[in-house]
Amino acid sequence: MVRKSVLPNGVRVMTEAMPQVVSATIGIWVENGSRYEGPGESGVSHFIEHLLFKGTKKRTAAQIAETFDSVGGVLNAFTGKEYTCYYAKVLGEDLAMATEVLADLFLESVFDPAEIDRERQVVLQEISQAEDTPDDFIHDLFNLHFWEGHPLSLPIFGSVESVNAIDRDLLVDFMAARYRAGRVFIAAAGAVDHDRLAADCARLFSGIEGDGRGEPIAPPRERVVVLNYRKELEQAHLCVGGPGVSQTSPSRYAAYVMNTALGGGMSSRLFQEVREKRGRVYTIYSFLSAFIDCGYFGIYAGTNPEWIEEVIEVTLGEIRKVVREGLKPAELERAKSQLKGNMLLGMESTDSRMNRLARNEIYFRRDIPLEEVAREIESVTNDRVVELAAQCFRPDRMGMVMLGDLKGRELDSQVWAPLN
Repeated sequence: MVRKSVLPNGVRVMTEAMPQVVSATIGIWVENGSRYEGPGESGVSHFIEHLLFKGTKKRTAAQIAETFDSVGGVLNAFTGKEYTCYYAKVLGEDLAMATEVLADLFLESVFDPAEIDRERQVVLQEISQAEDTPDDFIHDLFNLHFWEGHPLSLPIFGSVESVNAIDRDLLVDFMAARYRAGRVFIAAAGAVDHDRLAADCARLFSGIEGDGRGEPIAPPRERVVVLNYRKELEQAHLCVGGPGVSQTSPSRYAAYVMNTALGGGMSSRLFQEVREKRGRVYTIYSFLSAFIDCGYFGIYAGTNPEWIEEVIEVTLGEIRKVVREGLKPAELERAKSQLKGNMLLGMESTDSRMNRLARNEIYFRRDIPLEEVAREIESVTNDRVVELAAQCFRPDRMGMVMLGDLKGRELDSQVWAPLN
């Protein structure tokens, strides 16, 4: 059962007890990510995430690590574009300890200047690693140009220039302004007692003040682009995208179904047509990149440069079929069953349950029961898929980026011909 309490200062506490498990996962979530960074702040949210593990007034970084290693636990964090999470997974009997240590990191980190300089080099290496991983880097390139000029277009890590410009004052001021009670909540799932955790959180997090609601930021407008990035690589990497749906859109369930059928697994159209029948790729998939008020529908493929034209033609041809005809009845039902099965399988761990609690809180401010999700998936019709496809896959609103050793295979606006 999902329970929620609101502390006197506005910090929220949510739990989902799972009596059948012995572990618990707890996360401190902040409704702040790279989207909310202003000019001169790119990469600050991610940098703060790193620094909170580097020592508090009571614990050194080594002591923090030893505390969790000694009980076989996991301590980690991640930064997204609309949120940041600091989490731990431990045995249920160690949840009180994990909660106290997380609170210490969150509220009492010292931001030692020497640690800031050391961690800056770690973050710069993370940026370099991403740029050296083309199947990741191409997504950054696509975002950068498709939503050019908007904070959502920028990499979460920031850039070499922005990270080098971050100093202690910026980090401390940013955290003080953004990590406010109205933006913070604690989510836990597994072997957890809600009343006990709420009492612990009331004691540990009572010092957080202020509502700190996120500033309204207008959604980005897509930019019609066909771009070629030359880089000495064995493969050509391709990213195609068009306007999609937001996390809260009524059309999101149709989007889930369309994404699953088009490129969401081994039985999907793109996998079968491009990989299985033609052997032109090892990896091809479609995906949804969705945020609170916007999103895009994307497709990624990696192939030999000499096959890039064929991969694009077949991919756009499959899109065109969905726009004109939608999905066959058996295909529609298979996609629905796949979605519901994946959803249930994904709920077997305390990690996934904790994440689900948090994302529902961020985007809906309520728990959405699995039964409701299943009903909405089942209600998707082929007419709705066709309608959505026509909105997502319009050449006058789409973008395409290719990364690799082009050797005269540069793309131009004629690339959209298969969609006409």
